[in-house]
Amino acid sequence: MQNLKIRMAIVCAATLTVAAADKPLYENNFEKAQAGKLPEDLKFATGDFTVKAEGSNRFLELPGAPLDSFNVQFGPTESANVAVSARIYGTANGRRYPTFGVGLNGVGGYRLQVSPGKKALELYQDQDVRASVAYDWKPGEWMRFRLQVRKVKDGEWKIEGKAWRPGTPEPAQWMIAFDEKEEPVAGCASVFGNPFSGTPIWFDDLLVERAEIK
Repeated sequence: MQNLKIRMAIVCAATLTVAAADKPLYENNFEKAQAGKLPEDLKFATGDFTVKAEGSNRFLELPGAPLDSFNVQFGPTESANVAVSARIYGTANGRRYPTFGVGLNGVGGYRLQVSPGKKALELYQDQDVRASVAYDWKPGEWMRFRLQVRKVKDGEWKIEGKAWRPGTPEPAQWMIAFDEKEEPVAGCASVFGNPFSGTPIWFDDLLVERAEIK
């Protein structure tokens, strides 16, 4: 009986350890957020981000003006082995398109961005494009982004990203990536946008979790 109790205790401890590992570092779907305000757990916001409601859904909105780049940060301060994901919605206005995406490692860190004018999905480090692949963005549809920074070995990190439409399978492979030789600076995750189209950009289902370590 004593051995059985010990085995059960070990199993319970292992289960709790797995559950703790799977628990997100940060999560916000805005369903409990107050409309018209910026939730207190979002930080360092540039731009007039506020919670909006459409039917039963609540989300974070960046208004269509002014035409500039804005971002808001969230989650813990991390340097590597971390991933951020979010759903983002934007619309076009004639030949004017917004740009938007998710980021890691603070304002000067890494960004995964859809650039409809270029028909591209891009990885940035601060203001520099480090990788780019063709991407056909569809206006007026939600799309999901995932970006991660992981340490491969001493002196080497991998920055990886993917984007897909909700309701379609998440791509099994990372769509875009580059290798980093300099140690990433610790910082928070973020979402960002530039409403070049003059129409609002919506953000929902913000999630920060541990990276997929291969």
